[in-house]
Amino acid sequence: MKVILLKDDKNLGKKGEIVEAKTGYARNFLIPRKVAVEATPENLEEWKKNKAEEEKLEKENRAKANEVKKKIEEITLTIKAKAGEGGRLFGAITSADIAKNLKSEHKIEVDKKKIDLSENIKESGIKNIDIKLYPDVVATLKVNIRPES
Repeated sequence: MKVILLKDDKNLGKKGEIVEAKTGYARNFLIPRKVAVEATPENLEEWKKNKAEEEKLEKENRAKANEVKKKIEEITLTIKAKAGEGGRLFGAITSADIAKNLKSEHKIEVDKKKIDLSENIKESGIKNIDIKLYPDVVATLKVNIRPES
């Protein structure tokens, strides 16, 4: 029996897929627990509409991410921090600091969790930092850390 999965099922597949399931398993387990619906012509038509909407939304989100990527790669973010001899910072520049400065100086909002800092920045200088905007869309931001005088 063909069914459309409404939720992920470890045995059959991911949400939104059309899969073949044993009739008893589908009628007694999947359908009553609202894990799947039978692949009737009406349900298939609804599934096709939903797929088209998801693809359209995916394209829009990817386009927005690419626009933000272009903006980010054009700028150099300058952050001033207190430093000692040799350019060592007294504190550290974190992904939260970078996100906050991006928002205040350039009006670009980025989640601090998407900023790929393997470790906090502890010295002055220019650093290239990757920002994961969307799956397969990664922007490289130049950050100039200047010692405060």
